[in-house]
Amino acid sequence: MKKLIIAGGTGFLGSVLIDYFKNQYNEIVLLSRKQNNLITNIKTVTWDAKTLGDWVQELEGADVLINMTGRSVDCRYTSKNKALILNSRIDSTAVLGKAISNMKNPPKIWLNSSTATIYRHSLKVEMDENSGELGNGFSVNVAKAWEATFFSFTTPKTRKVALRTSIVLGKNGGALQPIKTITKLGLGGKQGRGNQKFSWIHEVDFARAIQFIIDNTSLHGVVNLASEHPSDNRTLMNILRTELQIPFGLSTPKFMLEIGAFIIQTETELILKSRNVIPKRLIQQGFSFKFKQLDSAIKNLLK
Repeated sequence: MKKLIIAGGTGFLGSVLIDYFKNQYNEIVLLSRKQNNLITNIKTVTWDAKTLGDWVQELEGADVLINMTGRSVDCRYTSKNKALILNSRIDSTAVLGKAISNMKNPPKIWLNSSTATIYRHSLKVEMDENSGELGNGFSVNVAKAWEATFFSFTTPKTRKVALRTSIVLGKNGGALQPIKTITKLGLGGKQGRGNQKFSWIHEVDFARAIQFIIDNTSLHGVVNLASEHPSDNRTLMNILRTELQIPFGLSTPKFMLEIGAFIIQTETELILKSRNVIPKRLIQQGFSFKFKQLDSAIKNLLK
């Protein structure tokens, strides 16, 4: 009996993993703040992502635990939202660490979400797991605290991997959907200067890379989940206009992005930060991407 636990798996990335792994495990358990009866053949167990409870027994003897819990960063960085973003990540990671530390038969591997945003803004220097330079600012500090909490627990029976995930492109969710919408509205030009790097990964390769990490017992610590070929904002928008057959796209300068972000209650960092991240450890271990170039990935996702 193979058992997979996904904590906080009711969003876009959780659905990607469930769809990918549903035929590979005898049992998949979602740890969620509320019951979800929309997914057939998946067991949902409620937890508050902060305190130990009956949900702990689900982890006993499990093969894999993937923690994806965390409040969305697609919001204004008010004091309230900052606290929710930070605490949702720290609290869920800490309580899972406490649970695992007290188990006789803990999960064989614990994969915890992190983010490629942990690296500094970089236009030219590629950031890998060994030589990549960590940045500063709210989002980076959240990522640092998140990983520090994760690695603070000693789990001799459980291999741990922090998933520094770049922007995941998918058919039914994630960042591609709003970008596609604005392109259709004629606003598909470059955003800001357009030279900011765009690190990405196709949803299929996201799931495949996680399976590769699970199967490859030599991988532990931090792993970048990103395509080996970062693109840039200008190229991204050009590809979308071409594939959607939109003949023009108005560019958006930084000051207009700031106004728009305020109106829709989000932050321009999500668009303007240059994420120049490469998956050195995956490549060194022999992982092969199915979608290596941004144009082929977007063509596939827009079919």
